[in-house]
Amino acid sequence: MPTLLPGETADRALGAYLGLALGDALGATVEFLTPREIRQRHGVHREIVGGGWLNLPRGAVTDDTTLSLALGQAILEAHGWSLRGVADSFAAWLLAGPVDCGNTCRRGIRRYLASGALQGEPSDGDAGNGALMRNLPVVLATLLDEDAFRRWSIEQAHITHHNALSDAAVLALGSMTRSLILQEGVDRCEAHALDLVRALPVFRYRPYPGRASGYVVDTVQTVLHHVLAHEDFEECVVATANRGDDADTTAALAGMLAGARCGARALPARWLAALERELVGRITMQTAELLAIAEELGKR
Repeated sequence: MPTLLPGETADRALGAYLGLALGDALGATVEFLTPREIRQRHGVHREIVGGGWLNLPRGAVTDDTTLSLALGQAILEAHGWSLRGVADSFAAWLLAGPVDCGNTCRRGIRRYLASGALQGEPSDGDAGNGALMRNLPVVLATLLDEDAFRRWSIEQAHITHHNALSDAAVLALGSMTRSLILQEGVDRCEAHALDLVRALPVFRYRPYPGRASGYVVDTVQTVLHHVLAHEDFEECVVATANRGDDADTTAALAGMLAGARCGARALPARWLAALERELVGRITMQTAELLAIAEELGKR
């Protein structure tokens, strides 16, 4: 199902999705390490080699990418939006035994399996980055429909993360990604980041606080600091991953934004060659099909 969107737009969309996977694969090796531990073990960690606490094969990814693919698949199967279809896809993903799953995602998906509830009560304990890391398929499918983007993003988030900070982060980084894919310029992208900080000063990323944990505020600060400090895709993702801690997610999100900025054609060829071939194929196909849905929504 080929997209009729301009070629540059489609290339940037694919760059965002592949960039997400590349950052995930690079960062997974140093997840939960400190910057000092990374320097001692790797110097500057800049190659996709696998390993890490999950002992991944070279080119494999974690839940950041696989849960994104599960969300994308649910959108494609519904040819649009079915929140219960999304929850079912998340449930199937969990029951299949993913290589890893964050505690908040696991709790929310298990709640759905037990009760059918599509969201929990608002909770301070839901302020992790799990809803943020997987939202790219929504961004792609709603590229030309702002209202759908906001509604779908929050609905998918609340299956596992019902928290105002998580909601704000999902919408802000999603808006930044949309702006870059639609070639609205880096200034417009940064404006979304500044809007987030004005609304919620806790997200202030200048000066950079230096924390890269799974707390959504730390994640967003790390991602915004590095994406806006480094124009080059590789240098951006390398710098983010070398902050350690929740490095698979921070590097994945940095890769998403930096990939949307530069497009798939500008991604490092050696990194792409290191990714699992089946994964690259799934991402490429899903991107095209999600953009086709975006075109249909945009005509309504």
